Amino acid sequence: MSRTIRLFALLLTILPAALTAQAPVALRIAAEEARQGAASDGTFVYAIDNDRIGKYRIATGERVAQWSGERRLFPHMNSCTVVGPTLVCAASNYPDVPQTSAVEIFDTATLTHLRSISLGIGPGSLTALDRHGGKWWAVYANYAGKGGEPGRDHRYTLLVRYDDAFRQEQAWTFPAAVLGRFAPFSCSGLGWGPDGRLYATGHDRPELYVLALPKAGSVLELLDTIVIATNGQAIDWDPKVPGRLWSIERGQSMMVANMIMTHRR
Repeated sequence: MSRTIRLFALLLTILPAALTAQAPVALRIAAEEARQGAASDGTFVYAIDNDRIGKYRIATGERVAQWSGERRLFPHMNSCTVVGPTLVCAASNYPDVPQTSAVEIFDTATLTHLRSISLGIGPGSLTALDRHGGKWWAVYANYAGKGGEPGRDHRYTLLVRYDDAFRQEQAWTFPAAVLGRFAPFSCSGLGWGPDGRLYATGHDRPELYVLALPKAGSVLELLDTIVIATNGQAIDWDPKVPGRLWSIERGQSMMVANMIMTHRR
C-alpha cells in the first residue's frame, strides 16, 4: 500500500464525521443540572446531574421543579428517558469498582423518587437506558483508566437487551470504528430514533453514531456519523417534535435541541 493511500485511510479513521455537515440547533436552555444528560417528554425537558434533576418548561425555559438526592445513594446518574409518567434513569457507582449499576425511577410530575432496581455487579457501568419494542436496551460502559475494571477497557462497551424483569436476552458490542472514537472513555448516550435505528454518543466528541443491529454475529453496524453541536454525553429523543434530539453542553450547563435528519444512508 502506498504512503498516500495509507494516509487517506488514516484520515478516514480519525475524522469520520468531517464529511458531514453539523446538525442545526433549534433551541438552547440553560440548566445548572445539565452535567450528564437531558431527557424530554415533549413539553418539559429534564436536566440530569449525578445526584440532581431539574425540570424545565420547553416553551419558556423556566425551571418548574428540582430534585436532589443523597450523593452516597446517587453517586453517578448518567442518562434518563421518559416512559409513561416516569423518568427512568441509568445509574452506577462510577468511578468505584467493582462496577455496580441500578435503574432509578422518578415521577415526572413531581420528580419524586419512586423506586430503585438494583442490577448489582455487571459487565460495566450502566450509562444509558431506553425503552423500545417492549424491551429495555441498556449500555454498559467500560473505560481505559479511571472507573475501569482491570482487564477491561473501552473495547468492552456492551449493548444489552432486557425483558421487563431485566433478564438479559441478547447483547452486542460496538464496531471498532466507533470504539476508537469512544477511547479512552465509552458510550454515554443511546436511544432508538424515529426511523428504527440506534443513535449513540460518546463522552467528549461532537458526534452522533447511527447504528443498526447486525443480521448475524454480535457487532453493531455503523451506518453513519453525524456532527452535532454538543460534545458527547447522554441524549434523548423528543417524542413530540420529529427529529429533535436533546443533548447537553456540560461546559456551559446548557441543554441543546439538535435537529437530526433521520433515514440517512
